[in-house]
Amino acid sequence: MNTKQIHRFVLKYLEATQCEILDKSPYHIKVKLSPAADRELTNRPYYWSFIDRLNETPETMSFLFVTDEDKYNTMLEEQPPVEPAPLTAEEKAMERAYGLVPKPVARVPREHLHFGSSRLQQLFESTQQNGSYVCLYQEPQARSLHPYASRPYTVWLGINYLVEFSCDRKREEIHSLGISLVTGHCQEQFHDRLQTLRLSPRIPANVHIAKNGISYPKALSIAEAHLERKLKTYSYEWAEQAHAQLKEELERLESFYNPMLEQAEEDKKEGIQQLKEKREEEIRWQYEPRVTVSVINCGLFHLDGID
Repeated sequence: MNTKQIHRFVLKYLEATQCEILDKSPYHIKVKLSPAADRELTNRPYYWSFIDRLNETPETMSFLFVTDEDKYNTMLEEQPPVEPAPLTAEEKAMERAYGLVPKPVARVPREHLHFGSSRLQQLFESTQQNGSYVCLYQEPQARSLHPYASRPYTVWLGINYLVEFSCDRKREEIHSLGISLVTGHCQEQFHDRLQTLRLSPRIPANVHIAKNGISYPKALSIAEAHLERKLKTYSYEWAEQAHAQLKEELERLESFYNPMLEQAEEDKKEGIQQLKEKREEEIRWQYEPRVTVSVINCGLFHLDGID
């Protein structure tokens, strides 16, 4: 991820968790966390247990997230100095009575967010944990002129799969599938379709949901069967090469340990055999080809029309 992608991701996360954006630029975001984001990011379990017991209003933390440190520092150097705010009447009276009373300055922690940083990894984990399932509705482009008109909506089960091809090297693919719960139609690149729509967690007015003809387990089996058929069309020459490499490495392992076992004393053979089995397990883990499919996230999407 480059700095622009990180900046967009962090901004979307803060907006999704209803944080208050105090100040921002293309290189930084100054934010006051919402209670939900504060619980996720600040690691203050004792404070939140105290707030929950007493049912008090929480005071959440503020952060300055810098996504491009060099450009942000340059921007600060180019900015004119900020003039201090004039004293109020009460502050002037305090100054005359007690001398200059400095104003307390709230400290806002500054963190540089870059790929690999612990805070950015924390945001990734929070997004994955809390955004693994969504339920959204398409916002209609225009309202119907008739007050009693109702538009039909179709429920789609959207699933994002991660496919990993592994041996001594690794390749990953993301497959986004959408299954209509009315017709059972399976659409590829479903995420790209969703990107063109305006979605909301609230159901719009004057719409009705078409009756589902497909159950959730059936829709899931349709998606799995579709993905399996697609993966069968791939070339697996890499797996054959990995098998050949695995066989060669195991033969080399046998040629190294078998003479040692033949010449070793009886009380040492067991230890050598354990080393051999451990090394064989490591070689199989490294070279044995495998295809792994896992679900990244999923959701129910209520889209305009009958598909």
